Amino acid sequence: MSLQARASEFLKEVRIEIPKVSWPSRRELRDSTIVVITMTLIMAGIVAILDTLLVLGLKQLFRVG
Repeated sequence: MSLQARASEFLKEVRIEIPKVSWPSRRELRDSTIVVITMTLIMAGIVAILDTLLVLGLKQLFRVG
């Protein structure tokens, strides 16, 4: 099957599937965005704390002098 035929078949299938998509409401989108941003900030804080602790631990372990 040629590239053009495969692309044409793909676009036909996309046209069939697009009406079946369930799009989120504005409120659902906002709530999901808030959850993602909040969790990202929490995980960034956890990584920053762990990084600081590991750096302090390594400095103690490899203390020169």
